[in-house]
Amino acid sequence: MNLIVVGASYRTAPVSILEQIAVAPTSLATVLDRLLAQSYVSEAVVLSTCNRVEVYAAVNGFHGGLTEICSVLGEGAGRTASELAEHLYVHYDAAAVRHAFRVASGLDSMVVGEAQILGQLREAYQAAIDHESAGRLLHELMQQALRVGKRAHTETGIDRAGQSVVTAALGVAASALAGDHECLLGVDCEHPTADLAGRPALVIGAGAMGSLSLATLARSGAGPLTVTNRGAGRAERLAAAYGATAVSFADLPAAMSAVDVVATATASTEHVLTRAAVSRAVEGRDRPLVILDLAVPRDVEPAAAEVPGVVVIDIDRLAASLRTGPAAADEAAVEAIVAVEVESFLGWLRGADVAPTVAALRTRADDVVTAELRRLSQRRPDLSDEQRADVAHTVHRVVQRLLHSPTVRVRQLAAEPGGDQYTALLRELFDLEVPRSAQAGEVPDLEDRS
Repeated sequence: MNLIVVGASYRTAPVSILEQIAVAPTSLATVLDRLLAQSYVSEAVVLSTCNRVEVYAAVNGFHGGLTEICSVLGEGAGRTASELAEHLYVHYDAAAVRHAFRVASGLDSMVVGEAQILGQLREAYQAAIDHESAGRLLHELMQQALRVGKRAHTETGIDRAGQSVVTAALGVAASALAGDHECLLGVDCEHPTADLAGRPALVIGAGAMGSLSLATLARSGAGPLTVTNRGAGRAERLAAAYGATAVSFADLPAAMSAVDVVATATASTEHVLTRAAVSRAVEGRDRPLVILDLAVPRDVEPAAAEVPGVVVIDIDRLAASLRTGPAAADEAAVEAIVAVEVESFLGWLRGADVAPTVAALRTRADDVVTAELRRLSQRRPDLSDEQRADVAHTVHRVVQRLLHSPTVRVRQLAAEPGGDQYTALLRELFDLEVPRSAQAGEVPDLEDRS
């Protein structure tokens, strides 16, 4: 059984593609079911955030597994696998482990070092547990990835700036309100969120991203703050926690017209803010309105960006505006942690791969002993039951003692780099038949794209 990661992120796909393949919480169970229904996929975890959609899977064949995963992603996007191919990256076995650990550590995030990805990965793993789509391989991978991510944040300064996608987006918003057009064109943004102090702001959505947006706005001194959500109860609880005002979702147009910044992050599959609604909100205004669309699929209709006096910052525009990150030394320190942890995991994986071969060897030995005892019984019918039992016990003990040292040693050797050769040699020497689904297949000649 082998690991594979198939996905797309802000690095390889525009938001228009990401929103097509994004997996909403309401459809996650269906996608997991579709993945597990494939003949090559036996385990699956789906990670879908505002800037990445990834399938982590255990497969019993690389090309078959890749084809099936791409097909499932294509079905959800209404596209063929070939249409998505140019936007997808693939990681296999060791590269898949390294990718998972880099993602958990924040090294692959749009805002390098952000810790929010750990929570998102934990939620994806929990969803797989609830749906029973994670087996032994993905349980181990996800648990170790979460541990590696925590270690990276604890032992290095990778998140020293305390940034997240939200803080970065609000920094770009501050630049837009300050008239810093270079930032919006892809030049480094130097406006901190504190520049939003005294700016009235609205948050649409009371989920994890909405909560983080409201908390960040509150820390920056923005205000007065307003929050709205289709579920009024959640909006009221969130507003109470940060001294904001909750308004009815029906009053959204009026709420928008009174603020300078709107941060929207809902799980809606349709546009929450249309061009017409945005146009009405800015009618008669003499100051700009900045809208941060932190949702995938997008909450804001793309045409809304054409409304005069409105600046829409979505994931595409945010990615183009971010150029800064943590110190090179911190990134290097995390990369070093990842490298060590990957090798440790691969050692465990190689050890786990040899187990079916060792089991097959012991089964072969038991079969040989059983056959020989049967022949002895036919040749010596005069033996008593007690004598037969003594002979059987003695022969079994001899075989077990003979096999003990080599099987322990082969497990140790298999855990070392290149250890798979010992597993293959053991199968060859004893002519063992191990089901292909229980073996680690060869890594195909495929260059990872990311």
